[in-house]
Amino acid sequence: MKITIFGAGAIGGYLAAKLAITGRTDLSIVARGAHLEAIKTSGLRLIEDGQESVAPVRAAAKPEELGAQDYVVLALKAHSLTPALDQIAPLLGQDTAVVTMQNGVPWWYFHGTGGPLEGTRLNAVDPGGAIWERIGPQRVIGSVVYPAVEVDAPGLIRHVEGKRFALGEPSGERSERVTLLAEEMVKAGLQVPVRDDIRSEIWVKLWGNLSFNPISALTGSTLAAIVADEGTRTLARTMMLEAQAIGESLGVRFPIAVDRRIKGAGDVGEHKTSMLQDLERGRPMEIDALVTAVQELGRLTDKPTPTIDAVLALVRRLAIERGCYS
Repeated sequence: MKITIFGAGAIGGYLAAKLAITGRTDLSIVARGAHLEAIKTSGLRLIEDGQESVAPVRAAAKPEELGAQDYVVLALKAHSLTPALDQIAPLLGQDTAVVTMQNGVPWWYFHGTGGPLEGTRLNAVDPGGAIWERIGPQRVIGSVVYPAVEVDAPGLIRHVEGKRFALGEPSGERSERVTLLAEEMVKAGLQVPVRDDIRSEIWVKLWGNLSFNPISALTGSTLAAIVADEGTRTLARTMMLEAQAIGESLGVRFPIAVDRRIKGAGDVGEHKTSMLQDLERGRPMEIDALVTAVQELGRLTDKPTPTIDAVLALVRRLAIERGCYS
């Protein structure tokens, strides 16, 4: 089984290290800069449960050195995907499966759904339909990523908590390709449920990201602080209810109540969301995949999104002023 992890950040590095340590797969990773040099020199190092291990990973800056793969795991952020299409192309053979590990609404969302929106390309996450055309939704295995992981230094990944990676075919079938990949990941010590409705699981995670990420960026607040404050908690709840109406109109099942989801976010504690961290570090923010795409879905389903619209306008303006959005 030939697997390439495209995107050697925290999640990509963690998954690569776990798979490589088992030695069961032909595992490679596409990286660049100091991260690439560190992996080539000293291997990919992983700190987990207080122990450091070294994973023998083949690292390359040029994907054409690796050739066609059985699986390509896209572990880069959604806004980085379109600019990377030329690099991804050499990894794709006739039967290559592509595992999407981006947060937010996926570019392939309306592949295989049936109904009037079948085949709709979402401009917020796939401008002009370039990803749909170049990668092809038929290759996709959807994924929802839960581990908290950080890059402590070039080539050094630190696992904080969580080992669950949900997988699912957009069609809901339990295909051979998703089953085999899940088995390999389980053997690497990960928790990998295969879902027959991966979109609903995507929405449950998106539900929180849509609201708490932009509010945290606008206020500089942690999850616990947002939930503890009546005003920001109510704002998040209103955004979530707008999103729930959109999701349910698309057939999504929300297995928990909105207030329980909010409590779960608050229970995480004094944690800065990824969007706030990106803002503080001057990095591109995941606004379109997490918020703009939900607004677009609202337009497609004729569901009003006044609160989402207002928060989106504010966080987008902030990001532009800080050079974190283009």
